[in-house]
Amino acid sequence: MTTTGIKKILWISLGAILGGMAVVGTTVLADREEVIVNDQNTTVLSLPLKELRGFVEVFERVSHDYVDEVDDKKLLEGAISGMLSSLDPHSAYLPPKDYKEMEEHTTGQFGGLGMEVGMEDGFVKVISPIDDTPAQAAGIKAGDLIIKLADEPVKGKTLGEAVKIMRGKPGTELELTIIRKGEDAPLTVKVVRAIIKVKSVKQRMLKDGVGYLRISQFQIRTGSDVKKAMKALKTEHGSKLNGLVLDLRNNPGGVLQAAIQVSDAFLNDGLIVYTEGRIKNSQMRFESEMGDLMQGKPIVVLINEGSASASEIVAGALQDQKRALIAGRTSFGKGSVQTLLQLNNGAAIKVTTARYYTPSGRSIQAEGIVPDVEIALVKLEKLEANKFGNIKEKNLTGHLTNGHGESKPKENKEDVTDEEKEKADELKALLDKDYELDEALRLIKTMTLAQEMVKQ
Repeated sequence: MTTTGIKKILWISLGAILGGMAVVGTTVLADREEVIVNDQNTTVLSLPLKELRGFVEVFERVSHDYVDEVDDKKLLEGAISGMLSSLDPHSAYLPPKDYKEMEEHTTGQFGGLGMEVGMEDGFVKVISPIDDTPAQAAGIKAGDLIIKLADEPVKGKTLGEAVKIMRGKPGTELELTIIRKGEDAPLTVKVVRAIIKVKSVKQRMLKDGVGYLRISQFQIRTGSDVKKAMKALKTEHGSKLNGLVLDLRNNPGGVLQAAIQVSDAFLNDGLIVYTEGRIKNSQMRFESEMGDLMQGKPIVVLINEGSASASEIVAGALQDQKRALIAGRTSFGKGSVQTLLQLNNGAAIKVTTARYYTPSGRSIQAEGIVPDVEIALVKLEKLEANKFGNIKEKNLTGHLTNGHGESKPKENKEDVTDEEKEKADELKALLDKDYELDEALRLIKTMTLAQEMVKQ
């Protein structure tokens, strides 16, 4: 290919970037060229000619001298992909197929392993496994670094290339080699691919009138699903809830509007989140409206190192507005806004355009949300009771009575049904296993008691 031909391709590519806007004229400077674009308001794009000439030269050398013949389209897509991935871990070029898969992911159904991932030091980092997916079932944890996919090293691959390997025919197995904090050697985990159908909202009653709301991911319908779940909880309890545990652990985020709607569901007024960036469209503010579904009752929000993006917006808003107590561990710290721009060829680019800020002006980026009450990651072990039992006052020979006679065991006014007993046993098993949830329930009880004391 001649240099002239390559230049022609370059200007066609530039035309695709400019889209349907009309070029009015150009002004050539010493080492840059200003392209004036008529898009209602006049825009000036300043192009670095020296660097563009360098790009054209590299393109020509690779196209002509590389050991194997390389398709020009592949080279240009690689150049675009490299341009975006060099900016930050979240900016990316999405070929038409990848863009379509991302749309499927946003609506809640897609194929793969079921985890949110990013890049760190050239490896794939697990932001969090998604609920009820093969990745979660296989024991993948937030923070795991994937260094090999089957027999292929991850080092040297783009995130898109790694994701393509992880996606595949449902029912097929993929072996992951991972590095996990606290482990002396890499671990090998086998995960069976499946069609991932994500139910983003789940609910259940805990006890003492406290509801539990789990959001695993923020999707387009999550806001409306939360309202339905809250209605179901109140119906099940038969009255107003005494408190709510909102579980955002290992929630990798998702749709911004869903995070706004969820935050708004528990606020009556005030700022939820705002964004700031270089362009006008990236400067946004989102305010809440009257309609707290919990009507001022205590809320505890659970977060951990796998809580990112949209879940951090919700936690930050409820924390700054003094509406909820945040418990757990410091969140992931993904506080940047990505804008998805579709191109004329069916592909798209995902570009970071702004940063998120909580109502008090805190940047979430690389800092995360620090909980009000830290709950350490612990390993629980149930201790066996002393076979002789615990010695109490009543066991001592000659102990005094309490002056009201011998106490009698309380009689059950109502018989407990098998279904109620089964639910109680299931809840006990859940709380015995989930230390953080058990602590959140204790916090709710403390907050409820404090509210009652203030009223008195």
